[in-house]
Amino acid sequence: MTSVFQSGVTTPAPNSFNMAAMVLSQADRLADKTALAILSPSAKAEWQYGALAQAVEGIGAGLLGLGLSAGDRVLLRLGNEVEFPLAYLGAIWAGLIPVPTSAALTTPEITRIAAETNPALIIAAPDVALPSPCAYRVIPALALRELESTRPVAPALGDPNRPAYIVYTSGSSGHPRGVVHAHRAVWARRMMWQDWYDLHEDDRLLHAGAFNWTFTLGTGLMDPWACGATALIPASGVLPAQIPDLLRQHDATLFAAAPGVYRQMLRDQDGLDLPRLRHGLSAGEKLSETTRAAWEAATGTAVHEALGMSECSTFVSGSPRRPAPPGTSGYPQAGRRLAVLGTSGRPVAFGQPGTLAIHESDPGLMIEYLGAAEDTAARFEGSWFLTGDSVVMREDGAISYLGRDDDMMNAGGYRVSPLEVEAVLNSHPSVSESACVEVEVKADTRVIRAVYTGPAPIDPEVLAGFVAERLARYKCPRIFEWTDALPHSGNGKIDRRALRSQS
Repeated sequence: MTSVFQSGVTTPAPNSFNMAAMVLSQADRLADKTALAILSPSAKAEWQYGALAQAVEGIGAGLLGLGLSAGDRVLLRLGNEVEFPLAYLGAIWAGLIPVPTSAALTTPEITRIAAETNPALIIAAPDVALPSPCAYRVIPALALRELESTRPVAPALGDPNRPAYIVYTSGSSGHPRGVVHAHRAVWARRMMWQDWYDLHEDDRLLHAGAFNWTFTLGTGLMDPWACGATALIPASGVLPAQIPDLLRQHDATLFAAAPGVYRQMLRDQDGLDLPRLRHGLSAGEKLSETTRAAWEAATGTAVHEALGMSECSTFVSGSPRRPAPPGTSGYPQAGRRLAVLGTSGRPVAFGQPGTLAIHESDPGLMIEYLGAAEDTAARFEGSWFLTGDSVVMREDGAISYLGRDDDMMNAGGYRVSPLEVEAVLNSHPSVSESACVEVEVKADTRVIRAVYTGPAPIDPEVLAGFVAERLARYKCPRIFEWTDALPHSGNGKIDRRALRSQS
């Protein structure tokens, strides 16, 4: 038998649909219930469902009042503040296409993204890098407060397959790529509610990520709100060591974070008293069995992992209903159709390694890579979208993650292209050539290692400062090593596999 798995089906999204309207579908019924609380050790800011919906509807109407039209793109340059999800949903409500971006991106990075997306408007917080030169219309984040009071308009309904938002992910092409998602993407997320979260209306889900991370936007905000639950987000500046107290003080029943946050929370902790917590959720990178076991010992609760990507969110997971067997990431969520393909492009036998693929009919799958038809086509093998993840599928559908098919790196839950980092390093006048790989520096801790050639070694602090001016912090190498020659394959390409074996 071959590695093709489908369990159940999912109904398609309604023909007349709006993603933001679905996210806020519980707002009228739960108008006085807390939808969002932003937490710090000494303060709490809350928004009720009714006020949240009113703000989103007003912002949507206000953006149209500024002269924007359906399909226009809105670039979000906002920090970890409530304005981020309000602007995101407000744009979608009005039929506009938001482009959420990390506040950590540098001027060169956001300049390239702006040139590619050509936004009709940029909404910017103070001290967040903008394109240079900036020939785009910009309004400050504070202007959203005025827009909130705009007389609301009905949500822009239409084909669920039309574009709703664009997120950026690093790609093998050497620079981040725009991933265009349809309104139906939020409809597909319902498959996670049972087969990963076990999410219910009375849950209080605390997500440790920043608003601008797609993991936070989806798992931390969109899904709890669509379900009628309460979303809890730590305020900017809250440290991982402070999160256990927030979980306990605010009666969190679910906790979501990248594995690195779990590791930091467990550091120097013999036990964590979290009486209301039912279980944890992990995604962004592989959760090690060491971290999983330590969390279970410290809290008495399980961590359920999910495997996914920006192009399709998560599609494999463990859950309380069906925990992942040891050594696996879990099972395909009900309604997903997945396969493990060999080099021939055909499914391999169960138990054999291959590339994990998602069927083109999956409602959560992206529409395309922005402006990159060839790149989009290259990710498909017939009717299957290739994830680039090497896996093994058991006969019962459980999937074990083996690593990336390519050389993509993972830094704190973010996928990073080595080509992008190398391009910056190679622009240094004293660097002749460079190569970057992900390495494990101690148990459960992986960082980016840069190896370079040139006339002489360069002070690591000088190189660190050079890349920090040009790349977001999570993309910056933590290790810099000079060598007289880099390993190359027979066709002249840098042999990163050989480089990894030297670490």
